[in-house]
Amino acid sequence: MKNNSISQAAQIIKDGGLVAFPTETVYGLGANALNPFAVAKIFELKERPSFDPLIVHIASFEDLHILSTGICENVMRLAKHFWPGPLTIVLPKSSIVPDIVTSGLDTVGIRMPNNSIALELIKQSNCPIAAPSANKFGQLSPVNAHHVKKQLPNVDYVLDGGNTSVGIESTIVSIEGDTCRLLRPGFITLEDIENALPDIFIFNSTRPEKLVSPGLLKSHYSPKKPLYILNEPLRYFPEFSGLILHRNNNADYTATKVIYTSQTCNKIEISANLFASLHTMEEDESVKSIYIEPVEEKGLGIAIMDRVKKAAYQYNNSTN
Repeated sequence: MKNNSISQAAQIIKDGGLVAFPTETVYGLGANALNPFAVAKIFELKERPSFDPLIVHIASFEDLHILSTGICENVMRLAKHFWPGPLTIVLPKSSIVPDIVTSGLDTVGIRMPNNSIALELIKQSNCPIAAPSANKFGQLSPVNAHHVKKQLPNVDYVLDGGNTSVGIESTIVSIEGDTCRLLRPGFITLEDIENALPDIFIFNSTRPEKLVSPGLLKSHYSPKKPLYILNEPLRYFPEFSGLILHRNNNADYTATKVIYTSQTCNKIEISANLFASLHTMEEDESVKSIYIEPVEEKGLGIAIMDRVKKAAYQYNNSTN
């Protein structure tokens, strides 16, 4: 990545434009978080409903204090332990954050990405960057520049940083006193947070009454082809079907195309390769329907299955 590419992208952010950029999770579609007119372009380009709030990305802890009025000791402990990294913290917002960013809520999701290109873009833009995933709303999350250009060909600029390393969106939490609520599972698990902050009470709150963070809809991250979760192992599949597996058992399958996210059911590998595998199946004209095996819903597997279930919800919501 050339520095002048980041400089060009930063100037577009300063001028109120939109830049797609890599993070360690997925590619984001970024705008100056303090410019409501620029942020409105995100909703327009993504065709994203206005009730779904955005995450604001920062490059320094100083920005955290500018964006939020409710930073307690536990928030700082959590941030210093996991940032830069795939953790978003929902906090009371300051008056400097436009209402369009938070969908009118009095809270804002903030994170510091663990990606050198993203951090340099934020620094050179000289502003926090509001950025949901760089895709059409509800469709597959992008984990490389090709995925962005496929879904958002009219974005002002795409910073190509190769494939993302984590591959699924950030964990989202909120903190009130000594209580931590998990709003969206991600690469950082409940166990990770418990180990880092053993004196905090943590509970799962992924089905809130209102959308206080992104990624809480039942149907999300979906391919344009039917996706089915395998409730039991199968060897025989319909014609023109694609099969996504997480371990190679050297079996023969009748599926038209087979993709392994991992050879040994390594959940870190599955996470990194999940959306890329779905994109590949979506783009393959020989595949008309997709089947995917589940993983154990434990640790990182909770976040993986959260994405899989939401991606498949509109096609087989009886599995949810």
